[in-house]
Amino acid sequence: MATPIANSWELSIQVDQREGDEGMKFKLRVKGDLHVGGLMLKLVEKIKAPQDWSDHAIWWEQKSCWLLKTHWTLDKYGVQADADLRYTPQHKPLCIQLPNMKTIKLPVTFSGVVFRAVAEICKALNIRRSEELSLLKPIDEPKKKKKKDKSAESAIDEILNMDIASGIAGGALGLYSKTMTPTYDPESGSPASSTSLWFGESPLTASQPNLPPEELAKLYKPLTVDDKAAINAGWLDSSRSLMEQGIQENDRLLLRFKYHCFFDLNPKYDAVRITQLYEQARWAILLEEIDCTEEEMLMFASLQYHICKLTLSTEPLTNSNEPEIDEVEAALSNLEFTLEGRNADKILEDITDIPKLEDTLKLFRPKRLTLKPYKEYWFVFRDTSISYFKNKESANKEPIEKLHLRGCEVIPDVNVTERKFGLKLLLPAADGMNEVYIRCDNETQYAKWKAACILASKGKTMAYSSYRTEVKNIQSFLQMKSLAPPPGQAAPDVESMDMNAECFVSPRYAKKYKTKQLTTRILEAHHNISQLSLMEAKMRFIQAWQSLPEFGIKYYIVRFRGSKKDELLGISYNRLIRIDMSTGLPVTTWRFSNMKQWNVNWEIKQVAIEFDQSVSIAFSCQSCDCKVVHEYIGGYIFLSTRSKDQNETLDEELFHKLTGGQD
Repeated sequence: MATPIANSWELSIQVDQREGDEGMKFKLRVKGDLHVGGLMLKLVEKIKAPQDWSDHAIWWEQKSCWLLKTHWTLDKYGVQADADLRYTPQHKPLCIQLPNMKTIKLPVTFSGVVFRAVAEICKALNIRRSEELSLLKPIDEPKKKKKKDKSAESAIDEILNMDIASGIAGGALGLYSKTMTPTYDPESGSPASSTSLWFGESPLTASQPNLPPEELAKLYKPLTVDDKAAINAGWLDSSRSLMEQGIQENDRLLLRFKYHCFFDLNPKYDAVRITQLYEQARWAILLEEIDCTEEEMLMFASLQYHICKLTLSTEPLTNSNEPEIDEVEAALSNLEFTLEGRNADKILEDITDIPKLEDTLKLFRPKRLTLKPYKEYWFVFRDTSISYFKNKESANKEPIEKLHLRGCEVIPDVNVTERKFGLKLLLPAADGMNEVYIRCDNETQYAKWKAACILASKGKTMAYSSYRTEVKNIQSFLQMKSLAPPPGQAAPDVESMDMNAECFVSPRYAKKYKTKQLTTRILEAHHNISQLSLMEAKMRFIQAWQSLPEFGIKYYIVRFRGSKKDELLGISYNRLIRIDMSTGLPVTTWRFSNMKQWNVNWEIKQVAIEFDQSVSIAFSCQSCDCKVVHEYIGGYIFLSTRSKDQNETLDEELFHKLTGGQD
């Protein structure tokens, strides 16, 4: 009988109870061939506490890993007598700040990978397409000095941590069954009745009141390139668990839309998703995390004012008031989607003539030395390319140049007030992208050419049913940006704005204008959108955000192979951009669609990518772990594989294969 004792040893295990209960420590005599399931059974028998232990699992502190394979033996895991083990709940409370800056408390899986934890959170909050979101560590701010005036800070802290509730029973509405903390009046900053704002709705679908200007000013700070890179460094690794990344229960993490390609946004099913997207966009504009012009800032302000006004109205808000998506339009959209994978241009060409555009436009090539930057040419748009000629008469001859738009980037260069309607085209080339600027004379011309360019960039022609819709959308967007009141419209009554205009613009713009001036300009812009419903206004805000040149670009500081200086790498939903740090100008652009393969050398922490036409790049990440950048690239490629017939099921294995960095 002496042999088994000689082959066994004592193992100490800390047992964590639910939150608030004191932990217990036990010593068990074990052997190396005992499997983890048997160890847990022995432990529960020794605890002798009438409790459901089904959510508990063993966590190995020194190795920072979960022992989840219950059929593995202690020897296989390498557990010895000095191991510091904890028998702890797999679901623990986490404080999650939503895109609308409200913080909720939810039990989340600390043992499953972050990809699964985010899916759990989104399911509880009724947000579809959880793969577009992830968890972000907040940037460590210096500890607040004790001598600071606490009353000045408490208002902002209270606003940012308003709705803390626990438990996920009953989904999103169950979260908010408790009495809510009072919200703040957008004009004075004093507490307002919560019932007047939410009408019994979940705060997840209702827009938040804007912060008083003085509170917004405390949050605002101009962001440098380093600041933007530091924010983007904090994304958690989706293929590892929260515990493995040092996250403890009750820690605070930010839930954000990480991947900026929003699939199948539908007001009928996505009230929470659309509201939270609107809120993320709103904060990005107000805190100037994304650049926009003064004209655009005022357009965003008028939309916010409209949304705030509708939210504060006495009418109960229900999504049943929202216009239904036209069934015929939906069917056409679906048909277009299914055709897209099968050279849809050719299918449509069989049944209809491909329309073409012809007009006199101005063109500018920045890399070509010309005394007059913009020069007039006769332009012909056919299929998916633009040809330009010296004049209309020479249109039968060879063009000066033919621009192939498939795979190009279409960036607006517009200022409606100054009557400037330009397009910047980034055309694919072996060494990146070539820039071409085109200038139109008026809104109608611009809308037609921009719509044609957008379709051509996706490999589609103007024969597509969506061409007319695209033209209309661009025209209504331009009208929204027009800050002048419509003809015959009386000047706005400044007194009619019952909210502080400075709530709706970033502090930098608020300083630029007197309150009365700002109010007048917002009310003028509001005339153009005053008929929109609440959900339409949120959707317009999101679309306007998406049309900004910097939309969706995340910045990282990297060092390219062979280079001795730090540079910026911008990652967007469809491309990588090499940017000069001193000028902020793009140097080269590479598209994901031209990517052949990519991998990581984990020893030297270097990401290497191969593109078509023997183009290859490699870089090391200076502002974060290279896994963060690798996951961004792989994540976008994963999202491009989604289709409408997926029935919302995701291939998690494919996601980890594309983002994990391992062959």
